Amino acid sequence: MNQRIKDIFRESVNTKIRVIEDEAMINRVQTVSDIIINAFNNGNKVYFCGNGGSAADAQHLAAELSGAFYNRNRAALPAEALHCNTSYLTAVANDFDFDTIYVRLVQSITNAGDVLIGMSTSGNSRNVLRAFEEARRKNVITVGMTGMEGGQLKALSDYLFNVPSNDTPRIQEAHMLIGHTICQLVEEGIFGIVKP
Repeated sequence: MNQRIKDIFRESVNTKIRVIEDEAMINRVQTVSDIIINAFNNGNKVYFCGNGGSAADAQHLAAELSGAFYNRNRAALPAEALHCNTSYLTAVANDFDFDTIYVRLVQSITNAGDVLIGMSTSGNSRNVLRAFEEARRKNVITVGMTGMEGGQLKALSDYLFNVPSNDTPRIQEAHMLIGHTICQLVEEGIFGIVKP
């Protein structure tokens, strides 16, 4: 049994190693961090969306920006996950359909120059795809976080982090590594480095 646990741990590590060895993806982490810094400095906001575990990850990353990553003495940054208003979410899912939950918010609260980060391991979540379609119409910058193939989200993402795996838990673990790194770089870029 201990070998099975080690195998699971090793696959998680190996997925992250494949991310580390992808120089284009590493450069993309810096580029997206710089874009988010620029967005915040220009008075724009960052929004996140996803489903299930990806929704939890989206909310986690939004909290790292709006709360604090390492620097507890800094101002809050305007970031939020789009699924956190349960009254809105259940009303729209009930009165329209679940595919509509994010697109209506993108229509109503985003502005040109904002950033929308969509997390979907398959890259084919209809509600995230519709949100990205609307975001592009509104000149909102789109950042997709997917698995290896990228799915339909690939074509709708200005910047894509397609983790080199087809295993949902390993993809989500790598999404959090990428997301945490972006949050740290953004905080450092705006407020300076705080050593942990």
